[in-house]
Amino acid sequence: MPLPRFERLPADRRESILGAAREQFAAHGAESASYNKIIEAAGISKTAAYHYFDGREDLLAAVLDGVLDRLLAALGPWRPAGDPAEFWARLGEGAAALADHLRRHADDLALADAAIDRAADGPWTGWFDAVVSDGQRLGVVRTDVDRGLLVAATAAVVRAADAWALARMRGGAADAPASELSDGRQLWPLLRGLWASDDGTAAGDGTR
Repeated sequence: MPLPRFERLPADRRESILGAAREQFAAHGAESASYNKIIEAAGISKTAAYHYFDGREDLLAAVLDGVLDRLLAALGPWRPAGDPAEFWARLGEGAAALADHLRRHADDLALADAAIDRAADGPWTGWFDAVVSDGQRLGVVRTDVDRGLLVAATAAVVRAADAWALARMRGGAADAPASELSDGRQLWPLLRGLWASDDGTAAGDGTR
């Protein structure tokens, strides 16, 4: 985590430094971006950098924490649904909000996988744990698979769908409108297949 001297900087200066670092990590990769180039882009000396962060990995962790915070803010907290139809509607709202955020923040999109991987057992997984739990309560999500595995698989499917849809939108695909995630044409079949038990008794909502 950032050192105390960094936390004492004015908020706009902290964001400027983290923003410059985020751009470099997004452009060159979380594992490949040069610490010296990041420092140069941030407009700080190497001495100052080591007063603010305990090296490159500490700075990367701060950047990825910020990315994850914004992804979770876009999703918002999961609220229990009253019935399966409402469950799917809320899931669609969350997927659309996340896709919209990533569409407008290319750096967060580039670093989302690294941020999520770093938070494997943190609040990101907690959001999907709440979704799976609610779905199981409503009979939408199977209960014959280990819960931890099902939560991890659900998070991976949703993230992959986000990245796929946004890549198509950036590429100008004629059949890739902004609603591609929110209307569920691609994501829902994937989740239904993941969440359905062998006898097909889960993953239904009666409306789609």
